[in-house]
Amino acid sequence: MLLRRTLLTLSFATCAITAVAHAQSPLTASDLLDVANASVADLSHDGNWIALTVSTRRDNLGVDASRDGDPSYLRVAPVMLFSVNARTLERTPVFPAARAVRSASWSPDGTRLAFLELVNGQLRPTVWDRASKRFTAARIADGQYVAENSELRWNGDGTQLYFALRRNAWRTHAQERFATLVRGPITHLGSSKAEPFLPWEALRREAFKRSVVAWNVARQQITTLIPEAMVSSWEVSPDGDVRVWADDQTKQTDYQTIMGRTERLVARVGGDTTLRIIAPRLQGTTVQWSEDQRRFFVAREGTITMGRIHAAGSGAAGSTAVNDTTRRRILAPDSIPASDTSATARARRAATRWSLVRTSARGDAIIVSRQDGLYLSDTLGALTRIATLPDSTDQSSPRASVLEWSHDGRHVYLALNARDRYDRAIVRWNAEMRTTDTLARDAQYRTGLRVAKQGGTLVLNVATANRPADPHVADASLGNLRKVHDANPQLTNGRLARTELVRYLDADGQPQWGVLYHPIGGTGPAPTVFLVYETFFDDSFDPAANYLASRGYAVMKPSVSFETGYPGEAWLKGVTAAANHLITTGVADSARLGVHGTSYGGYATNLLITQTKRFKAAINISGKVDFISFYTDSPRLGTRNTHAAERSQDRIGATLWEAPLKYIEHSAVMFADRITTPLLLMTGGEDHNVPAINTREMYYALRRLNKEVEWVNYANGGHGIPMTTVSEFTHFHETLGAWYDRWLKREKAAMN
Repeated sequence: MLLRRTLLTLSFATCAITAVAHAQSPLTASDLLDVANASVADLSHDGNWIALTVSTRRDNLGVDASRDGDPSYLRVAPVMLFSVNARTLERTPVFPAARAVRSASWSPDGTRLAFLELVNGQLRPTVWDRASKRFTAARIADGQYVAENSELRWNGDGTQLYFALRRNAWRTHAQERFATLVRGPITHLGSSKAEPFLPWEALRREAFKRSVVAWNVARQQITTLIPEAMVSSWEVSPDGDVRVWADDQTKQTDYQTIMGRTERLVARVGGDTTLRIIAPRLQGTTVQWSEDQRRFFVAREGTITMGRIHAAGSGAAGSTAVNDTTRRRILAPDSIPASDTSATARARRAATRWSLVRTSARGDAIIVSRQDGLYLSDTLGALTRIATLPDSTDQSSPRASVLEWSHDGRHVYLALNARDRYDRAIVRWNAEMRTTDTLARDAQYRTGLRVAKQGGTLVLNVATANRPADPHVADASLGNLRKVHDANPQLTNGRLARTELVRYLDADGQPQWGVLYHPIGGTGPAPTVFLVYETFFDDSFDPAANYLASRGYAVMKPSVSFETGYPGEAWLKGVTAAANHLITTGVADSARLGVHGTSYGGYATNLLITQTKRFKAAINISGKVDFISFYTDSPRLGTRNTHAAERSQDRIGATLWEAPLKYIEHSAVMFADRITTPLLLMTGGEDHNVPAINTREMYYALRRLNKEVEWVNYANGGHGIPMTTVSEFTHFHETLGAWYDRWLKREKAAMN
């Protein structure tokens, strides 16, 4: 008996040691591939049934980046699809294994689940009967197929499904045009006089060409609701009588807006062939509808108006016939003459401009916002404030945002998130009582909240610091909260980093926030890697940060402040200040600092190390190094690169011809001779966002200058981490870890 007890004790001890060793073992690429994402695809109207999907990063491998820009390219990752009883949490798999499906949606009565299933390279609308477990698939007429970008929606009584179709000839044309632009053998492009669209812009617009149909599930009949047109988005009323769509009428490439287009919002009612103009121009316009698609609200230039759809041929006053865009105004900003350009007048105009946030299901009220708060407005413009919005300089007050509005209009769910600490709340405003109740308040993330139409049940995603979120179900007051699925039990606390929100001052004395991922198992000042991009605040799960932290690195995600025309200074002022703070507080070892980023962060990394010698290792992942060649490169993105420099993310603020020196100053390759930091470049050969040939310029420059540089190119990879094969994903992470081990740990090892 004593021997048996001894062996049993040893067995338990061995298991405990194994568990501790596993908890402290570094994360591997395989671990990252097995991180799962669980998501609520839909909640039935009665709140009794949840459509749940579960997939892993491994499921998302196999991306064919060479097809980027091909509007006929269809990739639907396989997921496990479950029907979950919201009361008992009992799960029923719709398929015995992972299947490539998307757009899962419950019928109004919750008895059937519809989805788009990938079969033989095409999407197929399919309905699964919850009771019988039988499938019914749509039969599409010869010569047509479900559009690659199709939506899937039930009608009001659950007899029909709405989706978009294309002709087979469209796909043939799109693929042939794509092949010509990519492979030739001859590509002949003309001026704007002969070809108003850049070729990739013209091909992208082809994706809007589609029709919208209704499929009667029981009768296997398909009828056309919206004939083939340039339909960029669409809505159909529950009874199918009102069809509304955004009609693309773009005449030429827009250089002022990324992928900009000229659209109008139009509608048809019943059998009336009259095209009703809801909004003659959608740019700068927000339009929202009541559930029955009979009433709509339009926000433009700070003014909100209301309109109504009348029955076909009714001739009712205020109907939206062709060329009749008269609306009843509900809210408008303060009337200040345009001639008054004083600072006070400009501030007043901005403060009183209204934005449309949400429309009630019945269309009898809207939620609107302006600088001082969120308001509920009835259709006559009577206002009730439901939340105060603090001044942009007030960091101590939480920021309110609308999460959901109950179908009966009684409750508005709001998120109240602090901006100087991890203090996150969900509150519920009662429209009848004009009172607010706090339903939850702590440091957890709660996102994706939705309430069942018939009330009583809600679902949402919940996550603690640095963990993937899990779907939960609760009652309408967030009581009886239960986890629907534990997606990642293997990610025990010992394998993930402890996070901390860090406040510091940048070089200009401006307060900044950064997110620190503490090293796992380390003591004292640690080798520290700065993951750079723009601004950071939330300590959500970050695979790269945890991968490095599990290897003993502190990982800091610092925030920076930009000034148009001088973006390069942002990272120098912000990242180095964050480094100073971590060194002072004893977190970082000043002699072992690394920096890396992806895309814009990769560009930031390369530019940063031309301005400072503080970092002992750097990694640029899919980041440009030459602003000039990048400016008109990456043709599959159309005008994206020129717009980014002139008007958006890159923040140069001028064209190449207006400020050529700015483009030179922000091209890291022009200052490669100043780089002393060993640099690893990682690119994808099929990256059409930041082409590998741009990043390659830095490799050849540093080789010419006899600097420490390595370049790893994944020939079939796209932008960022290669999502092609397991071996390439693994190689990427092992190479990244080995680079930092080589430059940030060897000096410490030598000292010991």
